[in-house]
Amino acid sequence: MGKERSNRDGGPAAREETAPFRERGFVRVRGAREHNLQEVDVDVPRDALVVFSGVSGSGKSSLAFGTIYAEAQRRYLESVSPYARRLIDQAGVPDVDSIDGLPPAVALQQQRGAPSTRSSVGSVTTLSSLLRMLYSRVGHYPPGQPMLYAEDFSPNTPQGACPHCHGQGRVYDATEASMVPDDSLTIRERAIAAWPPAWHGQNLRDILVTLGHDVDTPWRELPRKVRDWILFTDDTPTVPVYPGFTPKETKAALRSKTEPAYMGTFTSARNYVLHTFASTQSAMMKKRVSHYMVSTPCPACAGKRLKPEALSVTFAGHDIGALSQLPIEDVVRILRPAAEGRLQDVAPAGNKLSRAASKQATQARVAKGGASHAGAPDVRLTSGVSEEKRIAAQRLAHDLLARMHTLVDLGLGYLSLDRSTPTLSPGELQRLRLATQLGSQLFGVIYVLDEPSAGLHPADGEALLAALRRLKASGNTVYVVEHDLSLMRQADWLVDVGPAAGERGGHVLYSGPPQGLARVPESQTRRYLFGEVPLVRKALRQPRGWLRLEGVTRNNLRDLHAEFPLGCLVAVTGVSGSGKSTLVTRALLELVAQHLGSELPDGEEEADELIDPGGRDATWSGRLGGDTGKIRRLVQVDQKPIGRTPRSNLATYTGLFDAVRKLFAATPAARKRRYDPGRFSFNVPKGRCDTCEGEGFVSVELLFMPSVYAPCPDCHGARYNAQTLEIRWNGKTIAEVLGMTVEEAVDFFADEPAVLRPLQVLLDIGLGYLRLGQPATELSGGEAQRIKLATELQRTHRGDTLYVLDEPTTGLHAADADRLMAQLQKLVDEGNTVVVVEHEMRVVAQSDWVIDMGPGAGVQGGQVVATGTPEQVARVKASRTAAYLAECLDAAERPARAEHDNL
Repeated sequence: MGKERSNRDGGPAAREETAPFRERGFVRVRGAREHNLQEVDVDVPRDALVVFSGVSGSGKSSLAFGTIYAEAQRRYLESVSPYARRLIDQAGVPDVDSIDGLPPAVALQQQRGAPSTRSSVGSVTTLSSLLRMLYSRVGHYPPGQPMLYAEDFSPNTPQGACPHCHGQGRVYDATEASMVPDDSLTIRERAIAAWPPAWHGQNLRDILVTLGHDVDTPWRELPRKVRDWILFTDDTPTVPVYPGFTPKETKAALRSKTEPAYMGTFTSARNYVLHTFASTQSAMMKKRVSHYMVSTPCPACAGKRLKPEALSVTFAGHDIGALSQLPIEDVVRILRPAAEGRLQDVAPAGNKLSRAASKQATQARVAKGGASHAGAPDVRLTSGVSEEKRIAAQRLAHDLLARMHTLVDLGLGYLSLDRSTPTLSPGELQRLRLATQLGSQLFGVIYVLDEPSAGLHPADGEALLAALRRLKASGNTVYVVEHDLSLMRQADWLVDVGPAAGERGGHVLYSGPPQGLARVPESQTRRYLFGEVPLVRKALRQPRGWLRLEGVTRNNLRDLHAEFPLGCLVAVTGVSGSGKSTLVTRALLELVAQHLGSELPDGEEEADELIDPGGRDATWSGRLGGDTGKIRRLVQVDQKPIGRTPRSNLATYTGLFDAVRKLFAATPAARKRRYDPGRFSFNVPKGRCDTCEGEGFVSVELLFMPSVYAPCPDCHGARYNAQTLEIRWNGKTIAEVLGMTVEEAVDFFADEPAVLRPLQVLLDIGLGYLRLGQPATELSGGEAQRIKLATELQRTHRGDTLYVLDEPTTGLHAADADRLMAQLQKLVDEGNTVVVVEHEMRVVAQSDWVIDMGPGAGVQGGQVVATGTPEQVARVKASRTAAYLAECLDAAERPARAEHDNL
């Protein structure tokens, strides 16, 4: 399309449709070339709700975030001092000729929760700060206790944290059950699994022999006193060690005072685990010992994370720790009386003012300009509550309620204020930030949002739409990068980018009111928006057996029983917060992993084990039953990054780069120089560029300005030294191969099966637009998940694997979701079991079995509301999913009925 103007008006009818927007003004973009954008010219209205649509990788985020938002931020930061600019994470200077009519912008992008469990819902929304102020100023203190400052109510400050758990709320310890998983084994047979492997563990066993302990009797038959000493003693005796000696020979050597091999010092199993976890520099060792630790609520603060003095202060009968653990919708009900000026629960009950005193207080309030509450229920102040305290409580509670109502409206009322952000989905985190913006009351701003519907059940979609319209009604512009078709239909304006991904995308196919997209045949969005793509449904598969979860108690699940059919595609649905992720990605994963005797898949490991060890939670329970023998392998495919540095990329993660490097090493030129495959790795010194050490770029420090990155002056971004780049395979250097897209590489390696197989899978799953060397840090969560799935798909399948995916369609256009579904169906056809947690009804309708959780969120959820085939679940009136599923199934049948009627 070249420099073709992309803002198609479609004739007189379209111009009439866009007439109302001309008065509002437009953001006029000219010559946008960011990433794959192809010299885009487009006009996007202000004071409107605008959705940017297109297949994954088409360039819509490059236009909305990489161009419009980045330029708005750059202009704003021009007014900020250079020193302050250095402290701000800047989006960079976009590659664009000009942008006119651009107001300031705020970006709300998808991102995972903060790595620290100390970050919570309350801290992200700043609600915790207001709540601490409320308790500090108007809380009910025990007699004689001095007033505490707001900081004393924070578990993240030294003056507020519980001294026993240091504000964590949980304590981590090693128990006999965790350290000795099989008590039928003897000590010699390594019953104490928590002890180190290899020589160190053998050393501790030899020391026990010297100390006279029986290492050949099953652990369960040893006296309790002996077992407790071995596991928990703080004693560290140093004794002579005779490696390889039998207990009888050791006794004889001690009697004869034979020279020992060395002197060994004993350490109890518990002390070894805790000391290693706290002090080791090895991530592998830390991960190993963490599996022998269990976490329980702190006995001193009962998990409330605060010191006793802070927890002794109450408001409305609750201490701040208990209030923070309640769902936000419950906190709203508790604070409402205070917001209305009623503080009847601040002081002990039964200590009421006399009627005369109450009347005087009311008259005083009216004299000061306060409301008399005429016609309202009699408001009685409690003894000892001053007018100042009442007004302070009313003001703080009113502000808290205003912000909390927004969270409830956005479908987040089931969250508690102390819920840590690492446990939140990206969609939940983004809606929390959206709620904060709604309370900021900014005017004249462009809000740019990245898939706010992610992780949102269709039943909660209306609340999200209402929130976006509130932002617009406040005098702002809302730009949304989105795949949700219902949100597209409700938008004022649609900017469709495509037609495909990568180099075949980057054009604005349409910009105008949604109905006008029907006139653009090359748009893939059009086909789904106007119901032109039939839903492909396979014949329902019959279960090969059942996995049964029994008595699961965790988070909001209470003694839950659920059954998963084997050899089927199973969709687990329910409103946000209903407990479906707890059921699948926690209970099911952990119980199956425990049954298989394996560690959890990598997706379940915490990012920061120092803060939250990967040990077992002693407060939850559940059992696995049914045909467990039919599952021999467990795979979790999540959306966490495939790597944390630019050195990790698509080619290295999938393993195809190993085969590529072998091809280069096998060329005559490489063999002549004795180059091995390692020479062609940018992570190995012998082949990479010495200047940038294989990064491809160098950092340029600018003192008071942010550091900038420039291509390496020696290799110019190629990553390799000149000698390595002299080797060519079929005319291409290794750097040029890394610069290819998957689609280009499929043609280039057509005759190399070892490279072609993973490339073909990547192409089939919709990732043909990605470059082989594209850094992991540039990939979205959805792209990372599909790369993991592609890596799994290229393996040989035995038909006995359980695959678990959490919202795999997040970040996917409907066309890409269909391609993903084809691959999942292929896995099931090979005899595997696939369980997906999903909100997308097209996916649910194509599954064999549905488990619907609910009926509500938080404490109102945690139950199996409906289970069965999609048609069966669609008929269950108690299910909030049923109506949306029925609508999807009905839409799928319309083309078939129409075709039948035409015959």
